[in-house]
Amino acid sequence: MSLPTILVFGDQLNRQIGALGATEPGAARVLLIESDAKVEGRGWHRQRLHLILASMARFAGELTDLGFEVDWRRAATFADGLAQHRAEFDPTEVIATEPNSRAATTWCEGHDVRLVRSDQFLCHRDDFAAWADAKSGKRLRMEDFYRQQRVRLDVLMDGAEPAGGVWNLDHDNRERPPKDGRSWPAAEPFPFDALDHRIIARLPATAVGAEPVGIWPTTRAQALERLDAFIAEGLPRFGPHEDAMLATEWKLAHSVLSSSLNIGLLLPGEVIEAAEDAYRSGAVPLTSAEGFIRQIIGWREYVWGLYWWFGPEYEHVNDLGATRPLPPGLMGTAPTEMACVANVIAKLDDYGWTHHIERLMVLGNLALLAGVDPHETSDWMWERFVDGAEWVMLPNVMGMSQHADGGRMATKPYASGGGYIKRMSDHCRDCRFDPTKRTGPTACPFTTLYWDFLARNEAAFRGNNRLAQPLAGMRRLSDLPAVRQRAVEVLTLLDAGEL
Repeated sequence: MSLPTILVFGDQLNRQIGALGATEPGAARVLLIESDAKVEGRGWHRQRLHLILASMARFAGELTDLGFEVDWRRAATFADGLAQHRAEFDPTEVIATEPNSRAATTWCEGHDVRLVRSDQFLCHRDDFAAWADAKSGKRLRMEDFYRQQRVRLDVLMDGAEPAGGVWNLDHDNRERPPKDGRSWPAAEPFPFDALDHRIIARLPATAVGAEPVGIWPTTRAQALERLDAFIAEGLPRFGPHEDAMLATEWKLAHSVLSSSLNIGLLLPGEVIEAAEDAYRSGAVPLTSAEGFIRQIIGWREYVWGLYWWFGPEYEHVNDLGATRPLPPGLMGTAPTEMACVANVIAKLDDYGWTHHIERLMVLGNLALLAGVDPHETSDWMWERFVDGAEWVMLPNVMGMSQHADGGRMATKPYASGGGYIKRMSDHCRDCRFDPTKRTGPTACPFTTLYWDFLARNEAAFRGNNRLAQPLAGMRRLSDLPAVRQRAVEVLTLLDAGEL
């Protein structure tokens, strides 16, 4: 029987969205393709591969249980899988929900796949473009977008005013890490079955990182369970310490829901509804609810919109002319004496995940200060993080982290010396490097490289008002020549994997 086929990509695993949401069982076949070229084409983290492959397989089973005819097909490439499906089933047409990347969109257009509008995000990319275009050349600000979305979606609003009378409580959510040894909510692993073991057994030799242990949900039911646990145990403690880093704690009170959101197991609307309901019931303080909701309808939706609005040329930006290769200590292929880097890389190896400040102010900060090629940094993070996606990494890494876009996304580079890491973590306590020193063998590499970064990019930053004070401080350094000479030594050691 000839039927239309709905092609579902591995980051669209939700019955409610797009083409699937508008189709009942029996009205169309569903096609999911596991591409060997995609799986083996990069050095993906093992837990990322297991997450996606197991989630696709289980989603295929869930759709079958609902009465859909499902073709779960493994092929050399996506094109081969689609051609084989067409040869076997002769569908009347192939339909897909708008993909979450330009590459997949272009692929669909080139393979006669009809696209239908996606509702996987709260703000469609066309609606974001309309908002951005209406700025008429004015600088885009996430805060403006966030407030507009709060009003449009009626989230944390008391009539026409924001809940509590304030839009943003970010200034209350930057507390240093607590020193009382408190416990943090656990992310209990989900038990593995035969399907998990089969997938893990055939992961390619190119995969990196620790073996999967069940941390990441691979079904909607598991993702909802993790959401419920976060709302009950994590969200009440989330806000004040969302930027803190602890050597012995891998996630603190963070939700670790990003992998489920990014492949469709959870939808953003249900996540923010759960967070607001907890606030309205009195179970969660406004600082925590607002801080978490801002991450979802603020940064997440803003980054999604910017990915499309910036256009395909954004992938190639490199305004600071950074060309250094990723150092072995940052990639985890050589040991490092920098305690913060060693700790964060170990977490990344163990879980395929670190929280946003560890990504931005340890990993990204070191790459920025060292002048690492931003494209290498973006690709590496895309491969290593379980929640990685092109739409996530390009704006966040190329723009916010590496300032490769010349300031289109962030008004100043997210660069700092060792002082920030000391203030917001306990890493420096047992590190041989001193964050207060700029020169000498015990000087913190972050501190040395921070001043060198400002010096070598002084011409590019001269017109940036937000950098006027740091640049003035750099010019007053009496030991700047010695600092820059030490920076040469630091970069040499980094390149050799000896720092």
